[in-house]
Amino acid sequence: MGTTAGADRELKQRDPGPTQGYPAGGATQIAATAAGSASERDALLTLFAGARAAAAPGVGALLVTGGAAGLLALPPFAPLAFTACALAAHSLSAALARHVSGTPAPALRPRREVAFALLDLVAALAWSGLVAALLWSGAAGSTPLALTLALVYLAGMSVLSAPLPPARLAATLPALVSAALVADPARGPAGFALPALLVLAALALTTLARHAGGFMLGALTARGETAGLIEALEQAKARSDEAASRAEAASVAKSRFLAQMSHELRTPLNAILGFSEVMKSELLGRHSNPTYREYAGDIHASGKHLLNLIDEILDISRIESGRYELNEEPVALADMVEDCRQLLKIRARTRGIRIHELYEPGLPALRADERALRRICLNLLSNAVKFAPLRGEVWVKVGWTASGGQYLSVRDSGPGIPSEQRDLVLASFGRGDAGVRNAEEGAGLGLPIVKGLAELHGGALHLRNRPDHGTEFIVTFPASRVLLAHGPAQAPAPAAAVPEDEAVPAPGRAAAR
Repeated sequence: MGTTAGADRELKQRDPGPTQGYPAGGATQIAATAAGSASERDALLTLFAGARAAAAPGVGALLVTGGAAGLLALPPFAPLAFTACALAAHSLSAALARHVSGTPAPALRPRREVAFALLDLVAALAWSGLVAALLWSGAAGSTPLALTLALVYLAGMSVLSAPLPPARLAATLPALVSAALVADPARGPAGFALPALLVLAALALTTLARHAGGFMLGALTARGETAGLIEALEQAKARSDEAASRAEAASVAKSRFLAQMSHELRTPLNAILGFSEVMKSELLGRHSNPTYREYAGDIHASGKHLLNLIDEILDISRIESGRYELNEEPVALADMVEDCRQLLKIRARTRGIRIHELYEPGLPALRADERALRRICLNLLSNAVKFAPLRGEVWVKVGWTASGGQYLSVRDSGPGIPSEQRDLVLASFGRGDAGVRNAEEGAGLGLPIVKGLAELHGGALHLRNRPDHGTEFIVTFPASRVLLAHGPAQAPAPAAAVPEDEAVPAPGRAAAR
């Protein structure tokens, strides 16, 4: 763990490489490449030091075992001297490795590399001396023992020295000494077979150790990049959470402001409406100038428009913040729709628009908020009258849904809504192309209010549309809101049904009215 943590610390200090923010060519490119190379060598040195410190007991046991084996074929002085020298060098190397692991200092890296290389060279020379003494002794079994000690040292130290090239080269020294000493030119090619195998083994192990060092560096680099990505993701998440908190706080502040300003806004507007109504009607006497009466009428109309706009803004704010409370009571949907149609009849007549009604007979009452349902119906009807062409037509339907609920459908013969603008017209303050061209268009809150009020009742707003053939809005209410007997759930769905997961109108059972 200490090895990886130290190497990760080194990698986090890496400067950008040649492709990470530096211009191509010139002294800056060279400096960037050198910085990247230096940081990689720092990471490899930290990895080497950690491995060397962790393997110190095993290396010591290997050296002691080899020295004891040398006592079997040599006088005591030579094995003890060579083993003691090798142990001293490796002990100093282990101490330096612990120091490097605990206090990484990139500025001291070159000195530390030289120190490790020299200590490994001293240990390799001592071990080579033991191997040479065994080969020169001529004792029975000394040659196989010497070659075994040389290969074991080569294999073990090549693995431990993989991250540091000079140390890898020093680890091959005993095997090369053995190859030189066992070569026998008098035997011809056969006398060089064993030395060639020793040299090939040294080259193979050195090459494997070099590749292992590369893999180690790649793994450390990947871990460093992964840690950087995780840190960046955590920072992005923190920023996102902070932005969400600010947005939520702003939304709450907006809702609180609108709720508190409701009375302050409506009171002066009601006064304006009342006084302008008196002046327009000339209740206290006729105006000396008829233009004043026209101005009073304009003030009254503008005040009503502004009051309606404020009501819409307050309603959509309460709906979006979840503070709209339903005052539920039995409501006859068809009767309520008929009342709304009567309110808009004069406005439709002035534009030559015919309103066709089709109401299902015997519909039971809904458990709903009458004010909210009236708002839904008025918004849909006024929208249809607004966008239907002169001398156009509007169809109003009320009936059962296929799931036993009830629905309200309003369709006009207007230009329709392009498919790419469907989401826009259902969003707060959204206005389609037809709305922008229409001089009577409001703030774009009517349909979002209808959608929000329908969802508060557990229902939904659906849109059926064919460009240049009109638009139909359908508000469905669930069967759970029908107070008496439920409608026929087996009624067939129309050909152009709303999505299958929603209740759909069941046609063919409504009566003209």
